[in-house]
Amino acid sequence: MRKYINKQDRQKKSYHTDRFYKSPTLPKLTVSSNSTFAMDLNSLQNVVEVQDAYIQAGHLVIYINHKNNKKAISHLKDIRAYDFMIELSAIDYIKDQDGFEIFYELLSTTKRARVRLKCFLQKEKSIQSVYDIFAMANWSEREMFDMYGIKIKNHPYMKRILMPDDWHDYPLLKRYPLTGDEQASWYEVDQIFGKENRDKIGAELRDSAQVDRYDTNRFARLGHEVPKGVDITSGEPETPIRYQEDGGSLLVTKFDKKPSKILDKRK
Repeated sequence: MRKYINKQDRQKKSYHTDRFYKSPTLPKLTVSSNSTFAMDLNSLQNVVEVQDAYIQAGHLVIYINHKNNKKAISHLKDIRAYDFMIELSAIDYIKDQDGFEIFYELLSTTKRARVRLKCFLQKEKSIQSVYDIFAMANWSEREMFDMYGIKIKNHPYMKRILMPDDWHDYPLLKRYPLTGDEQASWYEVDQIFGKENRDKIGAELRDSAQVDRYDTNRFARLGHEVPKGVDITSGEPETPIRYQEDGGSLLVTKFDKKPSKILDKRK
């Protein structure tokens, strides 16, 4: 049997983060401190139940129930003049809260104000599409499904938009490894060469930080240059270091390494 691995959060913390570091939080202001936002909030409260509201970084942030997302967005657009939806997406809180935070960013060009509408969605639950209110939601909702697996009800074309249709899992979930899972390492090989050729081709190299000095298709070392694709596993030919092509330019003096001096430190 395979050794059990906790897959709740596969994305490890950045190695350079100080273990005592605490990310700064922006202050939350009361909505009554801004007359425009206060009127917007009072108007919305007559339509849907508001769970929480405050002003942060110049935005009015409003929390509602996910079942009221269409009603709230429609009211903010038609009644409160928030005529642009800038962005919508999700944040994975499955490990801590067993669900997602969905957010919609709205802009009013006449009032020069922004509202961020938020709601919480339990894992495996679905949320209504707002495509018929803001057409830009079409691709953003598909991306949310593609990256997080969140199902959008009544969307006109609920298909993946970035990943292939047969891709396994959802890449922006925190449980998804940063370099992809086992299926990801074999996907291109299986599609191009077929599964029967896995032993000949080998798994895809998905670690962008790894350098193979014997991979002469992508890697060259100063003083050991070889033609592309040459097998150098049995040894590397020594080649002189050159700073110009053979012949060079008539107007440029060739650089000679012998009389040059390498400084130990700056002057």
